[in-house]
Amino acid sequence: MKIVVLSHRVPFPANKGEKIRTYNQLKFLASKGHELHLFSPYDSDDELEYFSSLESTVCRSALSFKNNNKSWRMFTGLLSGRAMSMANFYLVTMQNALNNFLSHNAVDAIVCTASSMAEYILCNATIQALEKKPLLIMDFMDVDSDKWRQYARSSGFPMSWVYLREHRIVAQYEREISERFDVCYLIAKAEVELFSKQVISSDKVKVLGNGLDTESFYPPSSKSPDSSQVLIFTGVMDYKPNVDAVIWFVENCWSAILLKYPDARFIIAGMNPSKEVTELASGPGIEVTGFVDDILPYYQMADVFVAPFRLARGVQNKVLQAFSCALPVVATPMGAEGINCAGGEHICLATDAREFIDSVIYLLENKQEAELLGRNALKLVINEYSWEGQLSPLLEYLPEIEENYEEGS
Repeated sequence: MKIVVLSHRVPFPANKGEKIRTYNQLKFLASKGHELHLFSPYDSDDELEYFSSLESTVCRSALSFKNNNKSWRMFTGLLSGRAMSMANFYLVTMQNALNNFLSHNAVDAIVCTASSMAEYILCNATIQALEKKPLLIMDFMDVDSDKWRQYARSSGFPMSWVYLREHRIVAQYEREISERFDVCYLIAKAEVELFSKQVISSDKVKVLGNGLDTESFYPPSSKSPDSSQVLIFTGVMDYKPNVDAVIWFVENCWSAILLKYPDARFIIAGMNPSKEVTELASGPGIEVTGFVDDILPYYQMADVFVAPFRLARGVQNKVLQAFSCALPVVATPMGAEGINCAGGEHICLATDAREFIDSVIYLLENKQEAELLGRNALKLVINEYSWEGQLSPLLEYLPEIEENYEEGS
């Protein structure tokens, strides 16, 4: 099948949540013999080489479009009543290229990797004029409208008004998408249930889970002896839920952990740390790394992974990565959302600061219990979170082709 994929960010390198998910979908579909044509905006010229990498591995073509003047487009979106997140990713150059491609190619399916990509489809006269209509597939990933609702509740005016407006408009988009597209996917059963409750109930909205590459994330063969206790958090550190999580942890939990373990270290590893996150490094035992070439050594050196999320939607890949490294995890319920794990067996769940502190200290004091928790989590990932298994629902609509084309041809 000839498939067009509209991605709101270039899905390579696969080093953050949505990029990991989209790249593995491309890899999966290419392995099933499908011919993939990617359309994606990009922010920096440094990203152009990534399109070539995708063409040499999983895509027949990967077309790039410079995402200029984002602030202006978001501002005009605000004035015109559009969702700012939609305006942020809508490029006339990409729309024209897509329409031209559709006019000259018999496309079997169009896959959108986020609700913001639906703008290219919903009012597209070229698609309406096609004799053969392509199958329309939306990967919502998570319930984006609820993320904006959470932001509104945790912010002061005027941002609370901006976020609440975005929540309402995005929810309207989500309803329209679920009605107009042939099938829509969310990352977990909990997201489907939330979508049904807050947006619209539809049989076309299904689960398409995240997997984990255990060849990239694995336990250390041996651990270097270290007198200090190492806690870790990973992620893109200008992303609001990540920023909120580490600030809450430092302000509410870290001093109590230091009282018990004065030499403990809290490492915040990930690109683009915001000013608030960077300032945390002035506190005792706290390290903010910024971008790292390889995140695996940080997982392997740590004693406990913390996932103190208060704002989040979907599945936290970082938690699955910690599981795959047999690293014990302490998380709020939101940090474990969408993962088929049991508190006390695969993960320690904490609903407030006191429980979070106690759970971290317990794992640091009880090495055997911590190792058992990590081993159980690793088994869970191996048994239930392969990408092949998680992405298999795609085959219902995009069945495997018997004679695969050679990747990169």
